[in-house]
Amino acid sequence: MYAEWKCCRPGLDYHVELRDHYYSVPHNLAKQELMARITASTIEIFHVGQRVASHVRSSGNHRHTTVAEHMPSSHRRYAEWTPERLKRTAEQVGPNTAILVEVVMRNRPHPEQGFRTCVGILLLGKAYEDGRLEAACERALAIGTYTYASVASILKNGLDRHKPQAVAASAVTQHDNIRSPGYYRH
Repeated sequence: MYAEWKCCRPGLDYHVELRDHYYSVPHNLAKQELMARITASTIEIFHVGQRVASHVRSSGNHRHTTVAEHMPSSHRRYAEWTPERLKRTAEQVGPNTAILVEVVMRNRPHPEQGFRTCVGILLLGKAYEDGRLEAACERALAIGTYTYASVASILKNGLDRHKPQAVAASAVTQHDNIRSPGYYRH
């Protein structure tokens, strides 16, 4: 059977890119030099002559194939989460929480990269009641900040209890240092 060998190095996410697809290796091998054996149906990864991973070959769809045992324990707890489950859980808190979770996942190249942020935001519901979390998510959306740290800060500082104040457009345009559109006409 024909096989191609290729030198590869997994990134910090412990995946190697082969033929436009990402395959996991044990997380402790991140950044190590590895060898991949590529056949028509299989991807095998070797470290110092020992096979450390084997995957069914997938099409070049820029997706990830991940074996749970390859993940560090801190990542495994997110493995059972799916975008749909995160959205359903967020909808139970309220519409703004659902929108924030959707925005976090949409703003990442892969929705899975936003899971940690989304799970963290949803877990804030354990320390704060759902009404406060919903208000904090509303404020985060209003001010354009979509991180766990921002939502946690809003809650910690009680900013969820106050509506964000909009800056009046007339107040900005009447400032002495702001030029009107007529200034630029010749």
